[in-house]
Amino acid sequence: MIRFHEKEPFSPIEHTYEVEDILYKGKSRFQDIMVVENLFFGRMLLLDNIVQVTERDEFFYHEMLTHVVMQAHPDPKRVVVIGGGDGGIVREILKHKSVEKIHFVEIDEAVINISRKFFPTVACGVDDPRVEIKIMDGAEFIKTAKNIDAVIVDSTDIIGFARSLFTKEFFTNVRNCLTDRGMFVSHTESLHFHKDVVVEMQERLKEVFPAVDLYTSAIATYPGSWWTFGVGALKPGVRKSVRPFEIETKLYDPEIHEQCFVTPGFYGKLMKRELKW
Repeated sequence: MIRFHEKEPFSPIEHTYEVEDILYKGKSRFQDIMVVENLFFGRMLLLDNIVQVTERDEFFYHEMLTHVVMQAHPDPKRVVVIGGGDGGIVREILKHKSVEKIHFVEIDEAVINISRKFFPTVACGVDDPRVEIKIMDGAEFIKTAKNIDAVIVDSTDIIGFARSLFTKEFFTNVRNCLTDRGMFVSHTESLHFHKDVVVEMQERLKEVFPAVDLYTSAIATYPGSWWTFGVGALKPGVRKSVRPFEIETKLYDPEIHEQCFVTPGFYGKLMKRELKW
């Protein structure tokens, strides 16, 4: 039995997975890519030896990153997805009948192609006619984007080439491309292990967006498990699901939507850096 040891750059612990089989191993222009088979999680996508997607639990992440802003927006038609080469976010966005166009911006085409082959239930929407695939840096794409209702960033960790997606300049360009009810969301690491990063991202969003918020979800295969999502919007109201719930999901629903946000009291202590752990 092969064992894979994952040591995430920001994590104080190491995860170990038993590997039944290595289905793919290669290197793109940007990163090492591997697909392995695990008895419990099924197929797993690894980028630079960090777990990105598993067949068993991918819906926890993809549903929560997608549907909170999509259901909080009254009529999302044009959406930008940056990163997320596995296609899970695209799949979830396409569940919304209002959507007319998805700009799917991924810097590493190899991730899309490998996901098509090894994760067909995740990548099933990437070839939909409403999806326009752009192989480029998302930070560059967003500079010229216009009339966008939602921008969803599904990047690797906030290091390396993904760092450009977490700067004040990038957030400003996102704000400028949004319609008047537009919203932005991205993962912002773990509250358990990366609290300072979570706070830093909230502070940076507040420099740009009139309305900023923070919600969380449990993701078993991501370091720290208690994962955070930072929202920037041009108008308040992201805590409410304002559209009829007409999509098919496993986890997300309007009740989850209202419960996933951190409480005002906890948020205040977090942002004042009063919490020590």
